[in-house]
Amino acid sequence: MAIVEMKVPVIGESITEVTLSKWLKKDGEFVNLDDPICEFESDKATLEFPAEATGKLIHVAAEGDDIAIGSLVAKIDTAAQNGTAASGNATSEAAPAAPAPAAAAPPVHPSGAEAKPTAAAPAASPLESKTTYAEGHPSPAAAKILKESDIAPASVQGTGKDGRITKEDAQKAATTPAPAAPAPKAEAPVAAAPATPTGSRTEDRKKMSRMRRTIAKRLVSAKNNTAMLTTFNEVDLTEIMALREKHQDAFVKKYGIKLGFMSLFAKACAKVLLEMPDVNAMIDGEDIVYHNYVDISIAISTPNGLVVPPVHNVESLNFAQIELKIKELADKARKGELTLEEMSGGTFTITNGGIFGSMLSTPILNEPQSAILGMHNIIQRPVAVNGQVEIRPMMYLALSYDHRVIDGSTSVTFLVRVKKLLEEPVTLLLDL
Repeated sequence: MAIVEMKVPVIGESITEVTLSKWLKKDGEFVNLDDPICEFESDKATLEFPAEATGKLIHVAAEGDDIAIGSLVAKIDTAAQNGTAASGNATSEAAPAAPAPAAAAPPVHPSGAEAKPTAAAPAASPLESKTTYAEGHPSPAAAKILKESDIAPASVQGTGKDGRITKEDAQKAATTPAPAAPAPKAEAPVAAAPATPTGSRTEDRKKMSRMRRTIAKRLVSAKNNTAMLTTFNEVDLTEIMALREKHQDAFVKKYGIKLGFMSLFAKACAKVLLEMPDVNAMIDGEDIVYHNYVDISIAISTPNGLVVPPVHNVESLNFAQIELKIKELADKARKGELTLEEMSGGTFTITNGGIFGSMLSTPILNEPQSAILGMHNIIQRPVAVNGQVEIRPMMYLALSYDHRVIDGSTSVTFLVRVKKLLEEPVTLLLDL
């Protein structure tokens, strides 16, 4: 038969291994050319692997296996026809019924004769045993006296030979009144011990997905290989919320998408990043690379973990274009359809923990980037405004940065500048 070997193709320059996350076709199933047979999970995305021939599929790897690039995954028997693949002898004769168990035969003696059951040895007659008097045993006369006086022999101390109870011992015991037995002491009620709770103590063990393992390695690397610090500030979103409320309907009517907070924050960050290139830079060996463009990675939560695809050239996009691009990337990310190209790049990251209710956090750097902005929950809080206490929609901002590239004063200035643009969005719209 003609066999076609299916091997893991080259996916990207930095990818040397993938995980077979799911078989889409069963072992022995007939497949056609280009039918997706399985899914590979790489460090960045999930990819379908199409059949390279038509025939019967033969699994070589199992779900969950880590497979190196170029390694064998499956085979396809091209000689098999659809619906006629060998499936073993389907008309095998039924096995003969097992014979009924024979009645148990009596045990056979080694000589060949049937063994007869051995009668149990009769118990020795008490008359055959010789009478002996042990310690505490009364003489016949003493036994009669004790029986008449209803005295137990065990309560009488014998003075005869070997402790034998004599007639005199029995008479003395019969004439001496027995001491009254002490009244039983009333026991204090004992409190019942509290029942020990018996909750479930089961455990489940599941192998980490390749994406989760990659995320874990990158986060640990960022903590270990960067001089990461975080600076905080808060922003009053009164004007931003008023702007959205006033122009939202017209914005949706024209562009078909809502004006969200993310596009406003991305545009404000892009403007300040071009003004402060250190925050938009990264370390490459012993060099610092300064970017003259702004690619902002947007953190998106998916069932498999957090992904950060970038929106390219944010400085050149309008608000509607940013919103549409973020929506496109988010939809693809949740469906597992992001390509490697869409996952690559980025000069700065924005993550919004506020959508999950986070009030404050310290985001971790997305290497090799040098800074990440953390947005948080919007909370109505009392603040002082022109000497008066007012309730305002406030949000905490957190900027984590690599101190090897960005000085403390630079990070604080960056955050203050972003805060001002958001609190006075007219300056952002007028590019002031």
